[in-house]
Amino acid sequence: MEIIKNTMEKLSIFVSCIFLLAMYSCGPQNDHTSTDWQPLFNHQNLDGWHASPGGTWQVEDGCIVGKSSADEPLHGILLHDGIYDDFKLKVVYKAIEGNSGVYFRVEEVDDPVHVYGLQAEIDPEKDAGGLYETGGRNWVVQPTPEDVKKWYKPDEWNEMVIVCKGRDLAVFLNGYKTAELHDDPGRTSGLIGLQLHGNMDMDVRFKDILIMENPDDLNP
Repeated sequence: MEIIKNTMEKLSIFVSCIFLLAMYSCGPQNDHTSTDWQPLFNHQNLDGWHASPGGTWQVEDGCIVGKSSADEPLHGILLHDGIYDDFKLKVVYKAIEGNSGVYFRVEEVDDPVHVYGLQAEIDPEKDAGGLYETGGRNWVVQPTPEDVKKWYKPDEWNEMVIVCKGRDLAVFLNGYKTAELHDDPGRTSGLIGLQLHGNMDMDVRFKDILIMENPDDLNP
């Protein structure tokens, strides 16, 4: 009996250790660490997003499709409802026609452009990966045509990653660092959005939009 008792005690200790190890490995429920990518787009509809007047936004074949015509004077902006400060934002896009961009840390304003703040440039011909501040400094980082040829893939899906940590931020396109700012004086939180530029024919598609909050560094 003593042998059985000792064996049961050892087995109980072993099971307790396995349980604690599992709890430690899994971590607390709903504790989103810096390694968690969360989708902002569900590939079915535009739930969680709202659009300003100008152009059209709809979901086709699991992608967000933005279109506008040259006789539309307004910038059409599709904004996610959430407000974010520090994050990594991954966007997979294809620019077919016209000037587009990914807005981040922006605020809605009563203006034909609808938002003020930073925009990572999307364009099928030039400036892809650059940084522009609408309602502020205009071009903050404008890449050369030679640089754009290195990192942009015309007529293909491109992956852009925007990283914001405090007042430091960086933009990557297909693995290349295309822009970097330190001690930037701009906003440190705000909305995320997609742009249709006014007064031009527009056709741009977004396949994946993912966010990772509270990154450890400025790496993609």
